[in-house]
Amino acid sequence: MDFEMTGGPPFDYEHLGFKAGIEIHQQLNTQEKLFCHCPTVLRKFDERSGEFYRYLRATESELGEIDEAAKAEMKHERKFCYYCYDTTCLVEDDEEPPAPLNSEALETCCIIARTLSMTPINQVHTMRKLVIDGSNTSGFQRTALVALDGTLPNGGSIETICLEEEAAQRMEGDTFSLDRLGIPLVEITTSPCMKTPEEVREIAAFLGMVLRSTGRVKRGLGTIRQDVNISIRDGARVEIKGVQELDLITEVVNREVIRQCNLLAIREHLRSRGASVIEELFDVTGIFVNTKSTILKKSSSILAVRLPGFAGLVGRDIQPGRRLGSEFADYAKKCGVGGIFHTDELPSFGITAEEVAHLRAFLGSDDNECIVIVAADEGKARCAAHQVVARAGWALKGVPEETRKMLDEGSTAYMRPLPGAARMYPETDVVPVPISADWFASLPLPELLTAKRERFIREYRLDPALATQLMSSEQVFFFEKMVADGISPGLAARTLLSTIKELSRAGTDIQELRDEDIVAVLKAVERGEAAKEAIPAILGMIASGASVPDALRHCAPVMSRDALRDIVREIVNERKDFIAKRGSSSLGPLMGVVMAAVRGSVDGKLVSEVLRQEITALLSGEKSGEGDKV
Repeated sequence: MDFEMTGGPPFDYEHLGFKAGIEIHQQLNTQEKLFCHCPTVLRKFDERSGEFYRYLRATESELGEIDEAAKAEMKHERKFCYYCYDTTCLVEDDEEPPAPLNSEALETCCIIARTLSMTPINQVHTMRKLVIDGSNTSGFQRTALVALDGTLPNGGSIETICLEEEAAQRMEGDTFSLDRLGIPLVEITTSPCMKTPEEVREIAAFLGMVLRSTGRVKRGLGTIRQDVNISIRDGARVEIKGVQELDLITEVVNREVIRQCNLLAIREHLRSRGASVIEELFDVTGIFVNTKSTILKKSSSILAVRLPGFAGLVGRDIQPGRRLGSEFADYAKKCGVGGIFHTDELPSFGITAEEVAHLRAFLGSDDNECIVIVAADEGKARCAAHQVVARAGWALKGVPEETRKMLDEGSTAYMRPLPGAARMYPETDVVPVPISADWFASLPLPELLTAKRERFIREYRLDPALATQLMSSEQVFFFEKMVADGISPGLAARTLLSTIKELSRAGTDIQELRDEDIVAVLKAVERGEAAKEAIPAILGMIASGASVPDALRHCAPVMSRDALRDIVREIVNERKDFIAKRGSSSLGPLMGVVMAAVRGSVDGKLVSEVLRQEITALLSGEKSGEGDKV
């Protein structure tokens, strides 16, 4: 059965034998990195203090084997460039042994493990995980198993939680920045206990909530990533790396299921046709001597792969924006070529119908055969052509086990084979760390954000929608500190969730606002020294470099009740006809006029009180009385 590329998938997941698990990677907000004393801060690339280059090679495991994923990465010899900073050190450069495991990071990892009802191991041993894609200068990532066997709301289980070092940040191509390398990271791995795409998203959301509940994790884009493991009956386990947006998880899972179903459907078509893969490579360089194709013209070697019975299927969609030919190209690109051509999409790209006919005649192929063309220098072309042969062979089998990366909107592309046991080996430079049962049991359990929300509604009388916003906000812990410091919950919540966001949208650099300055301003408001309406102006001035007292003097000058009444009375007298016509309902429209006139220097509640008095006096023909200081 073939599946549509748009709309909902026309299958049920239970029937397909769908299973999924997730791996959550979350950066911890520690002072220092995992294996050195460098700060966990990100830098601008133009702040780098130097750069260096490395070639990475895979090493054999203790069993004398090289991991298949590492072998795939080695097909293309790559020269990696690394940017270093005055906040990185020789450990990130792989020029110095690592320091002992960061105790703050281990404590945080254990708090998370305890919150998830996991069992700690007796002794934490650091391992090396072979990675030669350039993301680590050493060719491996340090990782340590910390706890086992947690529980999930759906009745499923968490298999492991590990503490590991974050990878270097890829800038472009083979250039990486070392500021991120070594930031402590927890990896939470679940069992394949999820039966629908929606359940995958729900579990990812739950685990993210638990992590944020600790108040010890970094926030923002890129600080948390989800890897999703997916399989269906007759398909294969596929790991999709780096899903950063929670809302995309369902779409990613749906699209992978569609991909696997279509690959299985293509397999059946191929088998019914008696399709095959000819492993011999054919040099067709001479056919394209006079070609107008820019790519073919500049290539010294053009090789062809013959795929009898594949015609019409290599160009078939298997995911939105992706065809079987895209899968072939992903494999070929590992050898350093830009892509492939195939006869399902030709003539095109400067290749003429005459050249295609000449190609078929030269190879003796009929219309049921798809021909794939690879063009590059001889070494790259031969490597890429063999990769196409390998992937085409998998098309006859069904779905290969792979690690894939997410593309825009949720489709995926091949990265490398799934890693095996040969990927891991002991780290001999880091001493083991014991975990005592008593110490683990003494660690404080955080209040879950879902429980905070209910408490905010119950104790602080916050609107449920506002409480939900707070629960999801990076400022939730600051909010609690503000309330503990005497700020009213409503004022604190509105300032954090509305005022500061609006300032940011208007171009104010809110990073210049210190927590203590925000608290000082709100306390001034609560003492009646400034109106709520003046808060944006005051905070904006502080962000521009003013002190709190100066900002208050400039934006919230003291106004007497008499002065306020004079302003209100003047506005009321100017609008006698309007008030006579609208009566007491004129209060609302006139509030805006008065507030604009006092420029936020008087609290809106007091303005409303005085304005109501003056409107009533006008309507009754009476004079209002005198007052005190505002």
